[in-house]
Amino acid sequence: MTPRRFGICIDANDPARVAEFWAAVLDRETETRGEEIALLPRADDDVRIRFVPTQAPKTLENPHHLHLTSSRPEDQQRTVDRLLGLGATHLDVGQLPEENHIVLADPEGNELCVIEAGNNWLAGTDFLGEVAADGSRETGVFWSEALGWPLVWDEDGETAITTPSRSAKVAWGGPPSAPRGPRDRFRFDLVAAEDTGPVAEIRRLVGLGATLVEETYEDGRWARLKDPDAYEFVLLAPR
Repeated sequence: MTPRRFGICIDANDPARVAEFWAAVLDRETETRGEEIALLPRADDDVRIRFVPTQAPKTLENPHHLHLTSSRPEDQQRTVDRLLGLGATHLDVGQLPEENHIVLADPEGNELCVIEAGNNWLAGTDFLGEVAADGSRETGVFWSEALGWPLVWDEDGETAITTPSRSAKVAWGGPPSAPRGPRDRFRFDLVAAEDTGPVAEIRRLVGLGATLVEETYEDGRWARLKDPDAYEFVLLAPR
């Protein structure tokens, strides 16, 4: 069986602008698919990223965000300077003076962190080292089983999983704490394995603890579901 893949979907008022920013940050090509724009992965384990249009403005902090790594001490500031030149801005989310990561926002205010060099947690990961998420232990375990990725952290309600090649982590910091609106702008995707059908895959995910919201079967989307913490995600057909 081919592996399942993980991705993120971000609502954007100007998908082309936000996709252009992230394509430059991550050195990826873009592909327009109808109204959405996707960043093409460069390796099998790359986190899939797509941007979809919305008219709704961003008013709340995202419950999930991305962490970028630094190989050497000087790399962190170089990355920050490069992102600022691409349209990022500094952001204060209550970080403490002793914390060494730098918080930025992309051109539409989506939070991201540039992590300092020598960070042991992200040692060995790629430049896009982590998707950091709000979420309970139950949700971390759900995604581990849904993707077939191992749990590499499971302590005090915090969990983390890693791609098969250990190129990136997805980590849940505990029960959801960020205020939630009617729709999260930053959501997860699960790309099905090539030899899995939609009916069986939906049934499997529901059996693991997901809740089915809607079966779609349009434009490569098999279903919308919610994880155990009621964060919506989309089940995508294999590409």
